[in-house]
This record gives sequence, C-alpha cells and structure tokens, in this order.
Amino acid sequence: MSQMDQLAASLIIPCKNEGQNVKMTLDSLLAAAPATRVEYIVVDDGSADGCCDFIKENSRYSGVNLISSDRLGVSRARNLGAATARGEYLIFCDAHITVPAGWPDCLLNAFNLAGVDAVSPAIGSLENPDATGYGQTWNDRLQVAWLPPPPGMKPATVPLLPGGCVTARRNVFRQAGGFDPGFIAWGHEDVEFSLKLWLFGYGLCVTPQVKILHLFRKKHPYPVKMEHFHYNMLRMAYSHFNEERIEKVLNLIDGAGNAKRINRRVLNGGAMKQRFDYFARRKYDDDWFMQKFKIPF
Repeated sequence: MSQMDQLAASLIIPCKNEGQNVKMTLDSLLAAAPATRVEYIVVDDGSADGCCDFIKENSRYSGVNLISSDRLGVSRARNLGAATARGEYLIFCDAHITVPAGWPDCLLNAFNLAGVDAVSPAIGSLENPDATGYGQTWNDRLQVAWLPPPPGMKPATVPLLPGGCVTARRNVFRQAGGFDPGFIAWGHEDVEFSLKLWLFGYGLCVTPQVKILHLFRKKHPYPVKMEHFHYNMLRMAYSHFNEERIEKVLNLIDGAGNAKRINRRVLNGGAMKQRFDYFARRKYDDDWFMQKFKIPF
C-alpha cells in the first residue's frame, strides 16, 4: 500500500514474564510486514524470566527497539512505548499474538474511511481460531462481551476496541492523553481508552477482513489482584461517568468488601482532577455513549 510506505506505523508491544510468547509474536510480526515500513518497539516491564533476552542476543532482531521499565503496568508501559514512536499510526499489540501476512496494509486502509480514528482487527483464539470476536461491548454489569461479525464483513463502528490489538492515529492518541497513566497493573485500560476516544469526539471501528490470533491465558504470568481490576474500574467511572453510574460501579465492587478503601485510594490518586479535565474537553457524555450503543448500564 503506497500510503503505508509514506506513513510509517509503530508496533508497540508491552510484555512481562511472557516466556516464548514474545519471540512467537515478534517472529509473526516480522514475517508479515517488512521492517522498512514498520518500526517495532518492545517494552519489557520488569520481566524476571528473560523473555526478551533473545532480542539482544540475535542480530535478526537488531531493528527492534527494546525499552526496559520497572513495573509500570500495562497502561504506562504502552504510553512509554508510544512516547518514542515515530509512526503516524500506533499499533498496540499484546505479546502473545500471531498475525497474517500483509495485515497492517488492510488494517491501516480503514483510516481512509470518514470519521475513523482508531481501529482493531477481528481477534480469534490461538487455541480455537474459529472462536472470533469483532470488537466488544458492555453488558449491564460492565462486563465485556464480544460482538458478532458485522453485516457483509465490512468495517463497522463498535463501542470498544479490544486491547489485544488496537491502532490509533498518533496525533489522536496524544490529543486524548494516551492510556490512563493512573491505572495500576492490569485491567480496563483498553475499554477506558475506547470510551475516552468516543466521548472526545473520535470514531472507532473494527476491520473484520483482518484477523489476528490471540492467546487467551487462564492466568497472568505476573501478580494481578482483583483490587487492581476494581481500582481501574472505579477510576474509569470517576473519569467518565455521571454520579449515578459511579454509584453503580461502587455497588458492583462492594461484594469484595473493600469498596470504601478502593474509593479512597482512587480519589487520593487524582481521579477528580482528571474528571474535571475530561468533562471540560469531551464532546459527548456517558448517556450519549450508552444510548448510542444500547448498553444497559
């Protein structure tokens, strides 16, 4: 694609204790797109298993920009990679995926459509490729649900882009402030980013013609507590939701018996300052978003 030659993309891969998955992912990415058209940035966020050593030891990966960080968490590790990126498009990939040949070309073609600022491919399971999702939405408990194929298998507007692979224009990413730098460990970084883009007036779509395969793991290779998940969920609520929905989120996490403590921690972490900033900048509110996508929350 001629546009791809003119406007380079940056593939940003955060990882931590991924074992052989990082090599599997990089080998697939390198085989699918020439390095002269795409740059590769791996952010090793304090791995203890040497999963990125092969990048330094093998000249085949000499073009990969390996950045070391220490327990930043997924959001900030992605932001760190994006800070060094030179491509006009930023492609954030998990460190446990495989991709088809030529996939960036078709993915980036979606940006030629009117009103498209961020894109994800279809995502299938590495262990069961027939199980495929085409973007995501929320149910009445803010649980993520995969969407079916869009009509005609054509690019389609979706409420949430899955974090396994999400692409955004670099200028849009920076204008929106990237992934929430106040998130901890893991959880909600992809859905919060999608929600923020919509509320700020940007458009998101899925490209069903491109399908990557993702390893859906039964457990994380590093400690992730439910409190981390709930903290990020509540921080997202304070950043974007009205008071009624914040109360709903507090009720959802109250089952663990630590909602008050998490609430104090979120508020002490600057959530209200971010709320005022986002509310002043956004084009739409959360009622608009929920109604647009028929989300019953």
